[in-house]
Amino acid sequence: MTRPTHALISRSALRHNYKVVQQVAPQSNNLAVVKANAYGHGAVVVAQILDPLVPAFGVACIEEAVELRNAGIQKPILLLEGIFSKDEVEIAAENNFWIMLDNLQQVSWLLQANVSSPIKTWLKVDTGMHRLGVQPEQVNDIFLTLTASSNVATDIVLATHFSSADEHQSRATELQLALFNQIKDKLAICLPDSAQISCSVANSAGLLDWPKARLDWNRAGFMLYGNSPLDSENSAADRLKPVMTLKSAIISIRDIAAGQSVGYSQAWTATRPSKIATVAIGYGDGYPRNAKSGTPTLVNGQKAPIAGRVSMDMLTIDITDIKDVNLGDEVILWGTGLPVNQIAECAGTIGYEALTRIPKRTPSIIVD
Repeated sequence: MTRPTHALISRSALRHNYKVVQQVAPQSNNLAVVKANAYGHGAVVVAQILDPLVPAFGVACIEEAVELRNAGIQKPILLLEGIFSKDEVEIAAENNFWIMLDNLQQVSWLLQANVSSPIKTWLKVDTGMHRLGVQPEQVNDIFLTLTASSNVATDIVLATHFSSADEHQSRATELQLALFNQIKDKLAICLPDSAQISCSVANSAGLLDWPKARLDWNRAGFMLYGNSPLDSENSAADRLKPVMTLKSAIISIRDIAAGQSVGYSQAWTATRPSKIATVAIGYGDGYPRNAKSGTPTLVNGQKAPIAGRVSMDMLTIDITDIKDVNLGDEVILWGTGLPVNQIAECAGTIGYEALTRIPKRTPSIIVD
C-alpha cells in the first residue's frame, strides 16, 4: 500500500461500545445495526467482531443480509425496511432473516408465501415519524392475523421509530412513547392471557437518553461506532470510543506570501506569510467536499485548519503555527482526538453521512 490514505477500524473500541450498550440496557436484547456497510466501517468485518457478543444484527435490505450470510455470519438478521417483493419471504425463511413489516402489502406477501419454517416477525407501527409503519388502528387486526398464521413465529415484536430522540426532552418523543404504550395496552386486551408482546422502540438516541424506551429489543447503530447522536451531553455517550480513525499524510509543503491564494477558485487567501501542507485525501476518499476553510485536522497532535476547497484527491491545510512538520507526517481527519460530528458540522452535514460515504477506494485496516 503506497498511498497513505486509510481508515483504521478499532476492534477493541467496537467491542467497548457494545458493552456500553449492554451497560445502558442490561435487561434488553440489544441488536447491532450494520446497515450501509456498517455505517462505512465494513459490514462483514464489524459483524465478525461483534458476532460473539450480540443476539442479532440489523440491516436495511435482503442484499445486505445475504452478504453477511455468505461471509459466514450465522446470527439472526433483521431486515429493517422489510421485504421488497414476495420472493424475498422464502429467502428470509431459508436464511433465518427476521422481517420488519411496515405496510399491508408486506403482510400479504408473508401470509401467502410457501415457507419452509416460520419467520420471526416485527410489526412496525407509525407513532409520529410518518415514514414507515402501519397505522395505530390497524395494529390489533394485523397482529392477530399474524399470530394465527403458520408462516409466523410465535414471538412477534411490536416496534416503532422515533423522529426526534436525539433532542433532549423532546416533546415529540414523549408523545410517541405515550402513543406506543396505548397501542400496546389495547393490543394486550385482545390477546390470550398467556400471550406476551415483545417491544422495540429505541435506536441509539433512545437508548442513551430515554430510559423508558429501553424495552425488550433495542437497535444500536450510530453509537456502536463511537459517536453520540444526541444534541446534549450524556454520561454514557461520553464513554464511547471512535471506531474509525480516518488518516492520511502530508505529501507537499510550501511557503506562500500574504495575499496569495490556495486551491480551486482561490477560495482561501493568506493574510500573513503562511506554510501550507497538501494532504493525500479528498472527496473521492469520502472526506466531505463541503468542509469549509477552518475545519480542523490533527498534525502531530495539533490542530491544523483546512485552507481552501477540498479537491477530489487532496486537501490543503495551514500548518504555519505548528513546528517541525515534515513530508510524510500523519494527518488525522477524524477519529481519536477529533470527533466526526465536529467535522460533519463544519461541512453542513451529520456524522452519519460522513461515515457512510467512505468509498471502497479508502482501504480499511483492522487494528488492536
